[in-house]
Amino acid sequence: MTLSSPSTPFLKPTAQRLALAAAATAACMAGAAAHADTGKLLLTGGVSTVEGAAGGGLTPWAVIAGPGTSDQIGATAHASRAVTRDYALTAAGVAVGIKDRYELSLATQDFNTGITGALLGAPGLHLKQDIIGAKWRIAGDAILDSDSLMPQIAVGVQHKMLHSSALDGTLNALGAKRSGTDVYVSATKLFLAQGILVNGTLRATKANQNGLLGFGATLGGADNRYKLQPEFSVAYLLRKDVAVGVEYRSMSNRLQTAGKAAGLGDGLRADDWKDIFVAWTPSKNLSLTLAYVDLGRIVPATTAGRRQTGVYLSAQAAF
Repeated sequence: MTLSSPSTPFLKPTAQRLALAAAATAACMAGAAAHADTGKLLLTGGVSTVEGAAGGGLTPWAVIAGPGTSDQIGATAHASRAVTRDYALTAAGVAVGIKDRYELSLATQDFNTGITGALLGAPGLHLKQDIIGAKWRIAGDAILDSDSLMPQIAVGVQHKMLHSSALDGTLNALGAKRSGTDVYVSATKLFLAQGILVNGTLRATKANQNGLLGFGATLGGADNRYKLQPEFSVAYLLRKDVAVGVEYRSMSNRLQTAGKAAGLGDGLRADDWKDIFVAWTPSKNLSLTLAYVDLGRIVPATTAGRRQTGVYLSAQAAF
């Protein structure tokens, strides 16, 4: 890897506050959770995505965060780290699941721009964004309907706010904004007898590279409307506490048009995100996920068009 150990601490101040909030939530719920038999099977609640919602690492599923069932409230806290050839992404967050029907989440992301920031005259540049999310299960039950074709279906919303940085002038020139809202619908089908989970998500978004490069673009007649982006996950249960799988998340490429108008050719081209993961849940209170990620090209004008492949690691505590 070109970038194996970015200089930023693993948890930035915002992430630290989220971790403290998670600890407070855990303390408040510990008395009930310690003795409750939640009844939710291992891994059926997914893990935490980099945006905070329950699902895979890259894409949300229709499942609700936490181990709680229909008469309980559960919570999760996670910390994640992805390191690619030229960049690094740190994410942390908390989520609350209410009666296995509603989910509220809060996450923060810190993207180390590495060589790109240096070439833009801003060495050490970090792009940070906060994400507030909500999800509502509107139909189906992944476990109870596992012997039928009925999937669990949920709708969700994520409001993303990119912090001010040295990149503000560039985003303004491209016609990109620093905040945006994604809306998505997910359908998750669990084939319990076969140990297979399949998820499909359709997201309406203006986000560029998940929002880390702003939202929308207008320069050069770039398409500034919402676009529908499909996302898919497939997981196979090797045993009750270990699952392996793959994820695919399509990315909007609107910045390519704006980049050409700015004289960068295909220098702002974006590619779809993918991963191959293994998730281990030794108990209902802990999950660890390791993945090989391929985030495609991110600002290839500054990275010689290298694909951003690398390693992703995430830890989640559930209460």
